[in-house]
Amino acid sequence: MATTRTAGRNARNETTDVRRAVESPKEITHDVIEYMTEYAKQNPGYAALACIGVGFVLGWKLKPW
Repeated sequence: MATTRTAGRNARNETTDVRRAVESPKEITHDVIEYMTEYAKQNPGYAALACIGVGFVLGWKLKPW
């Protein structure tokens, strides 16, 4: 009987740990934007080419005709 209680407590502790480890989407978005901003400051040429490439592909795939 004691092992059942211990197993239940361990399962609850693991669930709580997982909830704490998972960041909210708002925090993740903020971190990604911050990383991309810093990367663009360090590598402006590559960042500009990447933006042009993404814009070209989106424009090509989303054209209305």
